[in-house]
Amino acid sequence: MSNRREFLKLGGAAALGSFAISKQAQAFFSKAAGSSGHPGKALHPIGLQLFTLFTFIDNDVPGNLKKVAGIGYKEIESAFSKKGGYYGMKPAAFAALVKDTGMSWRSHHVLGAPFHMPANAKPIVDANGKPITFPPMRNLRENMQQLVDEAAEGGIPYLVCANTPMHTSDEIKSSIETLNKTGEACKKAGITFCYHNHTEEFTKVDGETPYHLFLTQLSPDIKMELDLCWATKAGVDPVELFKAHPGRFPLWHAKDLNKERTGPAPVGTGVVDFKRIFDNAATAGMQHFFVEHDMPADAFASITTSYNNLTKILSA
Repeated sequence: MSNRREFLKLGGAAALGSFAISKQAQAFFSKAAGSSGHPGKALHPIGLQLFTLFTFIDNDVPGNLKKVAGIGYKEIESAFSKKGGYYGMKPAAFAALVKDTGMSWRSHHVLGAPFHMPANAKPIVDANGKPITFPPMRNLRENMQQLVDEAAEGGIPYLVCANTPMHTSDEIKSSIETLNKTGEACKKAGITFCYHNHTEEFTKVDGETPYHLFLTQLSPDIKMELDLCWATKAGVDPVELFKAHPGRFPLWHAKDLNKERTGPAPVGTGVVDFKRIFDNAATAGMQHFFVEHDMPADAFASITTSYNNLTKILSA
């Protein structure tokens, strides 16, 4: 477990004045459509990371998106598809489909390097227990400009690296180089590039904590998508991160950690203190958040529970 002080460096950048926080908070609450406009009453649009539906979304992409919108979700973040590309579509076509459902496409996940299943890993299976076969998945190391161009074609404001190799110091160094190059390309395209964490980022490699290296060695233009579940599982306090690096976390994954602290759970059913975290959204610089639940037994039941509980939290 990493020492918090290695990457939580409270300094001048963390000393946001109360006036600035107030302005950020007003901007945060003003996002909700149809709200009264009073701070504390507005509901920020709730988003969904489509990886939650990974095992079956490709069977009926339009139908499944309509179900997501029917629950109340307003924004989506796309991810990997068994059909390849953007659920078997070109970016512009997928963007049009999302718009037709009444939702907004805000972000897309990509790999940092070629994907390889870990040694001795169990195969990923579908709802019927059958192994899932993957099409070739592009990655930033080999296909960076193409992925950035496609994000621009789709009109999305964010591109996110879902994961990257970091088992050795050399892998971390190579990953930082790839991420910085991608950040430059995204900036030219008018896209904000972000990095998404799991738990590995908070485990020391050769005496260094990868997440600390990312925060300090990546360009300040590169932001973070903080996965609240995995950060909590790693023993990291999201609010402390926000205070140490204000404005660096425009995207979140709203995912709970089960009470056994072994894996994901629907929002409001585990140990993550969402109320306290959302109370510090302005400090984080949060712009969008996406519900996610990795391989749930019943995806629509899970995202319905998460949506209902988030609505209560944001209404409090």
